[in-house]
Amino acid sequence: MILLTGFEPFGGETVNPSWEAARQAAAILADEGVAAVAVELPCVFGASIDVLADAVSAHQPQLVLCVGQAGGRAEVSLERVAINVDDARIPDNAGNQPVDDPVRDGGPAAYFSTLPLKRSLQALTEADLPAAVSQTAGTYVCNHVFYGLMDLLADGNGDARGGFIHVPFSTGQARAHGASGMSIGEMARALVVIARTSADAGADLRIAAGAEH
Repeated sequence: MILLTGFEPFGGETVNPSWEAARQAAAILADEGVAAVAVELPCVFGASIDVLADAVSAHQPQLVLCVGQAGGRAEVSLERVAINVDDARIPDNAGNQPVDDPVRDGGPAAYFSTLPLKRSLQALTEADLPAAVSQTAGTYVCNHVFYGLMDLLADGNGDARGGFIHVPFSTGQARAHGASGMSIGEMARALVVIARTSADAGADLRIAAGAEH
């Protein structure tokens, strides 16, 4: 079973492409005979992890791809690390705005994704889909969920693998904001590539995909 999650709209937007892409990707995988389900998460600190935990418990996935929107980025971002801090520049959809709070009191400082990031990067590049390994998922609800996911998987969920992917603005959002964007169809195709690669791969590739700053 593959679980994909996306977020409800936030920050004044009327759509969140992460949810639309996750839903489309789950449908594509299901049409191919792969057990897959998509779940929408609230853009709310705390509640988002609760909904994620319920979905993991209900579906017992072997692979979890959590997806969020990173407006302004030009490519699909394969997130490497989740950090144990909530520091919100804007309130979430429930009006919460934590500053310098831990995601989990006493938790590890950080978790690394267990997805084959570089193998996925190679597969996306070969599919002509713009992608990069990202060294930060921010400190908003996306990082909150990423950390919560890896905390869940570290706490006795078998051999399940998981991680977080950021997608750009949709093409419509991009036009409105004068920023980079990608069609939701392309985003969904990218998530399918990542899901297939992660389900089939063993060890990750050892290729350079770091950053100077």
